[in-house]
Amino acid sequence: MNFTRWSARLPGTQRRAAARAEHTVSPDRRGDGSVPAARGEQLTDDMPRVPAVDELPVRDVLDRVPALVALVHGPDHRIAYVNDAYTAAFGVRPVGEPAREALPELDELGLLPLLDQVLRSSKSRTVKSRKTPGGRSYTFTCTPVDASDDKDGGVLVFAVDVTDHAEAAERLRASERGQRETAVTLQRSLLPQELEEPDDLRIAATYQPGGTEAAVGGDWYDVITLGGGRTALVIGDVMGRGVRAAAVMGQLRTAVRAYARLDLPPHEVLQLLDGLAAEIDANQIATCVYAVHDPNEGRLMYASAGHLPILVRDDSGIVLRADEPTGPPLGTGGWMHASGSVPLGPGSTAVLYTDGLVERRDQDLDEGIAALSRALAGATGTPQVVCDRLVRSAGVTADHDDDVAVLVLQHPARTGHDSDLFRNAALELLGGVEAAPRARAFASGVLTSWRFPTELHDLGVLAASELVANSLQHGTPPMRLRLRRTDRRLIVEVTDGDDHLPRRRRAEPADEAGRGIAIVATIASSWGSRRTPGGGKAVWCEFALPRRTA
Repeated sequence: MNFTRWSARLPGTQRRAAARAEHTVSPDRRGDGSVPAARGEQLTDDMPRVPAVDELPVRDVLDRVPALVALVHGPDHRIAYVNDAYTAAFGVRPVGEPAREALPELDELGLLPLLDQVLRSSKSRTVKSRKTPGGRSYTFTCTPVDASDDKDGGVLVFAVDVTDHAEAAERLRASERGQRETAVTLQRSLLPQELEEPDDLRIAATYQPGGTEAAVGGDWYDVITLGGGRTALVIGDVMGRGVRAAAVMGQLRTAVRAYARLDLPPHEVLQLLDGLAAEIDANQIATCVYAVHDPNEGRLMYASAGHLPILVRDDSGIVLRADEPTGPPLGTGGWMHASGSVPLGPGSTAVLYTDGLVERRDQDLDEGIAALSRALAGATGTPQVVCDRLVRSAGVTADHDDDVAVLVLQHPARTGHDSDLFRNAALELLGGVEAAPRARAFASGVLTSWRFPTELHDLGVLAASELVANSLQHGTPPMRLRLRRTDRRLIVEVTDGDDHLPRRRRAEPADEAGRGIAIVATIASSWGSRRTPGGGKAVWCEFALPRRTA
C-alpha cells in the first residue's frame, strides 16, 4: 500500500499547500511589499531553516501520537493503517481486511454505520465517550479522506482516551442521583402518608417529582380536619430545589398544621406563616393557598400568598376561577393578606395545584390555567380519577422538568340512604329564661327523630344544654343552636355575638359556675371554639357514632 498517497490527501493538505505557494515572496519583490527587505534578509540569512509539514515523515508522526488512529478506505472500509496506540489498545489488525471482520471493536461500538455516513456525506462526525469492551472510554472522530486518483475515498478514525473524564462524570452523576434520591425521600416523608378523610368531602392528591435530571422541589399539600365538620386544605410550593427546599417545605407544613389548630381565618394563618417563612430563610420564599371548607355554609373560604388560583367546577360543569384576593408569596413581609370565598355546594369539585402542572417554557401561564380549566370541565369520576386525568391532560410524564402536586376535593351530592345519614337542624335562640328549656326540648326531639340510641341521645341533649347555658351567661345575641349528623359523628354547635373564647378551667368546690365546658369536654369526643367571620364565636363538640347506627 502506498501510504504516502493517502497521507498527502488528508483534508486541507492540498489547500494549505496551495496557499503557501500563493504567498511565497519572490526574490525580486522583496522590499516593495508589506515585509521590509532588511527583515526578509534577516529571515533568510540568520534564521535556521525549519522543515515544512509536508516534509515530515507522516507515518512516524502518527505512530507516536498517543491517540488511536486508523485509516480505512473503500465502501467496505478496508484497513489501510493503524498506529501503534491503536495496536496497543486492540491488538494487531491485518492491513487490507474489511473493518467488519478486522475491526470488531468498531462494530461493537456501532461505528460502522457512522463510517458509511462519513464516506457518503464527506463530512466529519464525532461520537463522545463510547466505552470499549476493555473498559476504556474513547471519543471517536471520523474524518473523510479524499483520494482523487482513486474512485474510492477513505475515512480517518481518530480516538482520544477520555476514560478519566468519563469516570469523573459518572461519579458526579452518581453523586447527583444520590442527592436527588435523598431529597425525594425527604420530600415524600414530609408529605402526608395518608390523607385525612373528612365526613363531608372526598379527597385525593398526587405528587410527582421532576425527572431524573431535575432536582426535587418543595411542593407540598395537606388536609387537616378542624372539628365541628370543618376541613382545612393547603397546597404550597417552596422556591428552589434540593434538600434545602424540601426541608423548608417540611417546616412550613408543620407550622400550617399547628396554626390550623387555632382555627383562625385563612388570611390570619397566612399572616403567621409569612413571618415564620422570613425567620426560616430570608432568601427563600414560598407560595401557598390555605382554604377552609364549612359544610354548613356550602363555601370554600381561602387566602392565597402568590399561589395559582383555585379552580371549582359546579354540578352543572361550569368552572369558576378564584383569582382574588391574592397577596405576595410568603417570606416577603409587609403585606396584609385577605380572605375570599368561592361556592362549593353539593356536586362541586375543587382543584388546588402547583405551577408544575400548568407552567411551560413555551406557553403563557394563563394559557396553561385555561387548558387545565377545560380539562376539569370534562373530568368526572372519583377524586383520584379526576386527579389522574388532569395530570395526563397536562402532559406530565416521568421526565417532566418540574415537580407537580395536585389536590382534588369533591363535595358529593348525597341522595337516598346517604342523605339520611347527613342531616342538619338549627334553632334561633332569642334569649331569656325560656331559651335553655327550648334548646333542650329541640335537641331531644331532633336526636329522637334521628333514631340515636338512648345513651347518645342523652349525652347530646346534655351537651346542647351546657353550651346554650354558657352562651346565655357569657355571650350576646344573636344566638343559634345547630345540630348536625354525618355517617360518623354528631356535632353540637352554639354561636353567639360575643368574640370571647371560652376555656376549660378547674372549678373550685365553692364555685357556682365554670363547670359547663369541663362537663362538655368530659362527655364529648372532642370540643373547640373559634371566632366567626362576621364577629362573635362558635363553640362546638363532637360525639363519635356507633359504626352501624341507622
